[in-house]
Amino acid sequence: MTQPVNHHHADGADEPPLTMFGPDFPFAYDDWVASPEGLGSIPESARGTEVAIIGAGLSGLVAARHLARLGLEPVVYEAERIGGRMRSERFDGYDDDIVAEMGAMRFPPSSTTLYHYLNELGLDTAPFPNPLSEATPSTVVDLKGQAHFARTVNDLPQVYRDVAAAWDATLADHADAAELTDAIRRRDAARLRNVWGRLVERLDDQTFYGFLTDSDHFRSFRHREVFGQVGFGTGGWDTDYPNSMLEILRVTCTAADDHHRGIVGGSDQLPMRLWDTPFGEDGVSVKDLNGGAPRPAVTAIRRTSRAGGYRYTITDAAGEIRSYDAALFTGQAWMLLNTIDCDDDLLPIDHWTAVERTHYMGSSKVFALVDRPFWKDVDPTTGREAMSMTLTDRMSRGTYLLDHGDDRPGVVCLSYTWSDDSLKLLPLDANARMDLMLKSLGEIYPDVDIRSHIIATPKTVSWETERYFMGAFKANLPGHYRYQERLYTHFMQDRLDERHRGFFLAGDDVSWTAGWAEGAIQTALNAVWGIVHHLGGATAPGNPGPGDVFEQIAPIRLGDERGTRI
Repeated sequence: MTQPVNHHHADGADEPPLTMFGPDFPFAYDDWVASPEGLGSIPESARGTEVAIIGAGLSGLVAARHLARLGLEPVVYEAERIGGRMRSERFDGYDDDIVAEMGAMRFPPSSTTLYHYLNELGLDTAPFPNPLSEATPSTVVDLKGQAHFARTVNDLPQVYRDVAAAWDATLADHADAAELTDAIRRRDAARLRNVWGRLVERLDDQTFYGFLTDSDHFRSFRHREVFGQVGFGTGGWDTDYPNSMLEILRVTCTAADDHHRGIVGGSDQLPMRLWDTPFGEDGVSVKDLNGGAPRPAVTAIRRTSRAGGYRYTITDAAGEIRSYDAALFTGQAWMLLNTIDCDDDLLPIDHWTAVERTHYMGSSKVFALVDRPFWKDVDPTTGREAMSMTLTDRMSRGTYLLDHGDDRPGVVCLSYTWSDDSLKLLPLDANARMDLMLKSLGEIYPDVDIRSHIIATPKTVSWETERYFMGAFKANLPGHYRYQERLYTHFMQDRLDERHRGFFLAGDDVSWTAGWAEGAIQTALNAVWGIVHHLGGATAPGNPGPGDVFEQIAPIRLGDERGTRI
């Protein structure tokens, strides 16, 4: 089952779990959506008002479903397919639950708002086989031509345990780890804002690699090298070394890197069920409200005048032009620069600067369908499985083995790479990529004929070449906190000039936790609050939304000089 996390604990109970509560904006989204009082109401005069939803990924469909339940009419636009980066590819001729997860494939239980929707829509999850996790029978770490077989971290050479200890000590000494995580566990917003504010002031200009080199625990270059290639939780993190250290802390302090689970049958089931599952007394769905299919890609967005305010006029790829009182954009922000023709004044100039400075990480995957989970065959001499979850410095980098049962085909993620490692694959087609990865893995497992088990054409993706994505997800560089704060708080539009109200941004690249489904959902819920407020609605008195309590828990604003706040 989905194993939802219960974060409510009475005094004297076990220590509360870590959840993705903050740290930048400590609002309990999971409690807000679970409240029987609902998310609010709109004036009778606003019922049936059409709201444009641009993008049918997770963020867009969460927003569309909530807005529809409140009595509005979401009109969904989608350039390609429903789901966005929750893209599950199936193999022709095989069961639909056997998938290659080209985008999102593993979800931490600390994503408690995400699990609210998984439970509501009846989706199950199962443990994901990360390196050295309980769900992984064995792991092989192969660096510089030396392979080490392990069932737990204690089976690895001492240097790996030394690196893990150095990481824990560095977080404790230089990132206030104990105080930070305790404040998140206990949902102590005031204490969390205090400790996180200090870290933002100190670390916004610091790279991940610079943070390590400043620590006495990582004086050894060898330790930094091993840490980059093997890392913690999900594997090596050297592709993140140029990114802001704050990005890394947002993952570690919220347990986003731990105990991952996959959605049984494919991650795309969540957006699809948000789209087509009926709700309310009338038993309609977002799909029904859109006539069975989303409208095509948006090609232009203009602000147009009307008596008493402004509207947003949208042109789609079919040439249809429609105007709306409010519009929500949930695609990758760069699309507003190079794919969609937008008014220059659609956003305030400082927000345009933030969009322009957005930095996306590239990512590639290569999947193969195999006849059975052959990797479970045991070598009678060594007593080990034929193959293991593999981390290596070779071209394949990360290899995952996905078991659907002994008598069914299995899926091997031959390679999962990021940034520069992903760029190395760009000129190659799917078969060439597979050949390269089989060569890489053949050097680690010389007695295993992986190719003989492959029964379908490989599937691959490089997100940086996808027209409507241009990258896997955003990753802030040092000095980008101010840009992020502008984009995240854009839903608080009473502070904006009137001409900039009514057009909203959401999606994981607007969130503080880009790349995580929880972040996409949180920004969708911010936008729901903003749209309801814009149309004259309000939240229930006993269930305040993110905008109602914004001033008490708002993200800190950095001043012009380093280490200063506004």
